[in-house]
Amino acid sequence: MDALHIPFGLKRLIIVGLTVSAALRPAVCIAQDAPPPETEQAAPSMPEPSTKKVAADEIEFSAEKVDYDSVGNVVTATGDVILIRDGYRLRADTVVWNRKSGQVTAQGNIRSTGPKGETAYGDSIVLTDSLKDGMVENMLLVLEDGSRLAAQKGSRTNGIIDLDYAAYSPCAVEDAGGCPKNPSWQVKAVRVNYDPVKKRVKFDRARIELFGLPVIPLPFLSSPVGIKAATGVLVPNIQYSRNNGAEVEIPYYWRLAPNRDLKVSATVFSRVAPLFQAEFRDLEKNGGFKIGGYATYSTRINTIGAPVSSRELRGYVDAIGKFQLTPAWSVSGSIRLVSDRTFLRRYDISRDDRLRSTIAAERIDSNSYLSIAGWAVQTLRIGDRQGFTPIDLPEIDYRLRLANPVLGGKVQLQANTLFIGRTAGQDTQRAFASAKWDLRTITRMGQDINLTVFGRSDVYHSDENENTITAIYRGEKGWRARGIFAAAVDVRWPLVGTLFGGTQILTPRIQIVAAPITNSNLLVPNEDSRAIDLEDSNLFALNRFPGYDRFEDNYRLTYGADWAFRAKNVTVEANIGQSYRLLNRATIFPVGTGLSEKLSDIVGRTEVRFKDLVKLTHRYRLDKNNQAIRRNEVDVTVGTRGTYFQAGYLLLNRNIGPSIEDLADREEIRVGGRAKIARYWSIFGSAIVDLTGQREDAGVVSDGFNPIRHRIGISYDDDCLTLGLTWRRDYRDTGDARRGNSFLFRLAFRNLGV
Repeated sequence: MDALHIPFGLKRLIIVGLTVSAALRPAVCIAQDAPPPETEQAAPSMPEPSTKKVAADEIEFSAEKVDYDSVGNVVTATGDVILIRDGYRLRADTVVWNRKSGQVTAQGNIRSTGPKGETAYGDSIVLTDSLKDGMVENMLLVLEDGSRLAAQKGSRTNGIIDLDYAAYSPCAVEDAGGCPKNPSWQVKAVRVNYDPVKKRVKFDRARIELFGLPVIPLPFLSSPVGIKAATGVLVPNIQYSRNNGAEVEIPYYWRLAPNRDLKVSATVFSRVAPLFQAEFRDLEKNGGFKIGGYATYSTRINTIGAPVSSRELRGYVDAIGKFQLTPAWSVSGSIRLVSDRTFLRRYDISRDDRLRSTIAAERIDSNSYLSIAGWAVQTLRIGDRQGFTPIDLPEIDYRLRLANPVLGGKVQLQANTLFIGRTAGQDTQRAFASAKWDLRTITRMGQDINLTVFGRSDVYHSDENENTITAIYRGEKGWRARGIFAAAVDVRWPLVGTLFGGTQILTPRIQIVAAPITNSNLLVPNEDSRAIDLEDSNLFALNRFPGYDRFEDNYRLTYGADWAFRAKNVTVEANIGQSYRLLNRATIFPVGTGLSEKLSDIVGRTEVRFKDLVKLTHRYRLDKNNQAIRRNEVDVTVGTRGTYFQAGYLLLNRNIGPSIEDLADREEIRVGGRAKIARYWSIFGSAIVDLTGQREDAGVVSDGFNPIRHRIGISYDDDCLTLGLTWRRDYRDTGDARRGNSFLFRLAFRNLGV
């Protein structure tokens, strides 16, 4: 052990523990500010390392070797030196502490950490003995979120760090293999100020360099750092569209509280008036809400192409919220309102053709459910009258599952009431009560048998029925009552075996449903059972009408089979089925739905998966007489997350006729994909084409190939930068949302802005 010649009077100034065991474990030492002693004494024997709490004005440090110059009052520590005071921590190869001036100088492998987690590296550092203030040469500052600030020189005063000729970037400086790499972007500035308390970096005379090239000058820039959002300017959004010309959106974000924020933005256009947007969010212990909106003051073109000469206020409000009042009770609501039918498309906010506003209160426990709800619809479809759209207030639905079985089966009770009003159309009120009994059993042979008994009693009242255009939806005016009863037995028999090194499961299925004829089915209005179509998902349903207003009566036999094959990398699932009505009685199903005759069409679905590379789903309906394809729907995805191809095709060729608008035939194809052309670069695209011709819809004038929209783009995406350019073309006009080209440029910097 090296001898230490330290005056005895300094034992309260410096307590040095020095251990040179085989592990070379540094000892923990404590230094305390005190006047130098007037006399010198021989150094005492070294005490064991202290573990007591260090006072606020003490420096705790450890080192492999400590020397003291009693003449110059200088302490020199070497060998993995660590100093700690008031949350500041300094680590270096050598530390020289001049007690007269209070200056601490460190050299070699310097690492200085502040109480907020920021860490500074440098060649040399000069600090005060508080370890809080000082100067660093060739400084590298690593912030708590991993971002870096590098500078020729840096200083820290009262915890605030100032850097000269600095560069900032949150990007990784090493690749996955540990090799050095240049950041994709960085901010360079003449002077940088970092406040660890406010967690904000301010830049003076800054510029952003993208791939080493200066692209964006920013004379004044301020950005938050850390894992939490902070108030500041967000990255601008730049694009060009046929409707509005060049546009630049400049958003600003306010963090009002940890659970509350506000974002506002202004978008300026080269062809139209500016657009303003705001969004406020609030999250409380029992729920939260969000409310946002857009507003502008401009002229427009209406849905028939005629210009509206005078300027008007145009806008859109979108709000949603939900609160859990108790473990059982919750309330929720949403508002979606727009000033006119073309605003959302004109400014590329949404392509919805209907907006729905809702309000609801719900109570849910282990055996019951209660909903009290209301909703209103705003139509944006060309040709629709707003007066024909429904308003519901209220809809009450209550369901109760009895805790104890009845005759071994589960019983569920339901009560429902609904009021639908229209300002210029039919009004309907409905109330019903129902009971359903289900019993499931598995025989010794493995058959899965389900028994169901269902009964319901309905009361309806309607008026202004003549305002409903489609006759089969009107019902009879005034009060109407209806009783419904049905019983069913559903049998499945899974058969398991091996095939091609995998497992296959073949499940034949048969169902018998008995529902006495209900003569009043067409006497009540049809509000929620309109979009009927036979498919694999409802083939074995007790009622193949959606909703409550129509119920399928008669006696029928339904049969089919499910087949599944599962191997190591391949999964195949398929089903097919058909139904047969036992009575020769006219049905209420429209012609063309696949259910209007005694023998139904054939429906099925096939799904194939190969690893995570291929997924194909095919749904179909075949005409029972000539096997013509009445429904053909294919969705396929091939590839990985980085490179993939998607396609979708839909054909509805049911020949229902134009009188039932909800069941119109159509044909369309959708394609899309992304290809990775380099580590961070990829190209992408998508398109939608309307293939509907006169074969599907006699009322169309298209030649059967009518593009709706396409987009093509290129993007760059790494750990700290997203860069993209997209070209989109719309082929249809909707009022002042004109067909044409749009170009979107997206540039997002991680940790720059909020």
